[in-house]
Amino acid sequence: MTPPLLEAAGITVTLGGKQVLDVPSLAVERGETLVILGPNGSGKSTLLTVLALLLRPTTGTIAYDGETLGDGVNLLPYRRRMAMVFQDPLLLSTSVFQNVALGLRLRGVKGQEARDTVSLWLERFGIGRLAGRSARTLSGGEAQRVSLARAFAVGPEVLFLDEPFASLDMPTRYALTRDFKAALAGSQTTVVMVTHERDEALALAGRVGVMLNGKLAQVDRTEVVFRSPASEEVAGFIGVENVLPGRIVGREGDLAQVQVSDRVLEVVNGHGAGGPVLLCVRPEDVTLAATEAAGPSSARSRLRGCVSRIDDRGSQWRVVVDCGFPLVALVTRQSGQEMELGPGAEVTASFKASAAHLIPR
Repeated sequence: MTPPLLEAAGITVTLGGKQVLDVPSLAVERGETLVILGPNGSGKSTLLTVLALLLRPTTGTIAYDGETLGDGVNLLPYRRRMAMVFQDPLLLSTSVFQNVALGLRLRGVKGQEARDTVSLWLERFGIGRLAGRSARTLSGGEAQRVSLARAFAVGPEVLFLDEPFASLDMPTRYALTRDFKAALAGSQTTVVMVTHERDEALALAGRVGVMLNGKLAQVDRTEVVFRSPASEEVAGFIGVENVLPGRIVGREGDLAQVQVSDRVLEVVNGHGAGGPVLLCVRPEDVTLAATEAAGPSSARSRLRGCVSRIDDRGSQWRVVVDCGFPLVALVTRQSGQEMELGPGAEVTASFKASAAHLIPR
């Protein structure tokens, strides 16, 4: 069996007498994109520097391609198989071309091979026209493109990214995320990236690890983490605003009946009859209709309520509905206007049984 490209075992890091990282195990498979998602101060950047062999853990080991890198092992040959991009681009006061060529030069790649490789990655990141420009004259987005081109140019086995798009404005971030994903698709590079932005994880990750308080609270395929959070804390961080305390009161086939307040809602694949649970529904999975206009629907859970609050988010409205308990929905601005939504408006809120997820309490 082929070993993981990177494997952490029993990793802890203590700084200033305080334990900031505790990761019993983590494997990064060759060719995958793993995104470590967590709030500021959760320990995700510390984990990244440990995996990148830039920080020795207080306890535990890192294995690279099956070889444990213990005390006394020369780490330089392994670091040369890696590349790292930080939030703030680290560029020299030379031309864009020379910055991208730097890693190749340090690895002894020169001449036409180096020129061809640099030109290739400049074009892939859309900065070929900037090759002769001083790096000091670049915008933030252009500078980060140079950093990414330099990292890809050395052909790393694994690329580490520490909040690479965090300092960019929204349009620049979206454009660079798109171009980075396209560049990654044409390579065999393994990626480990940390971010606090859920949208970046959704756009890039094959697997997501949610880090909270120095620990990996959940690691799984991206769709599993975002649809089936393992805990209330994970649910809250990944944007599941509806986390409703309830109790399973029955089962009918693959549907569990869950009592929330004085309502009974249906959820696919419940955890058996009986027992307290948290019922989780993402706000984008809640549909609203004017009560008098609510027609047939495939949703098994339909709740009458009254709009208590609307938060305008530009193209979307965040609508809080009082159904005997608060239920949050996201609707487009156009839909909200067509329904004439406003505080006090009567609506029917619904969600499909397959859209809900139960967490045992």
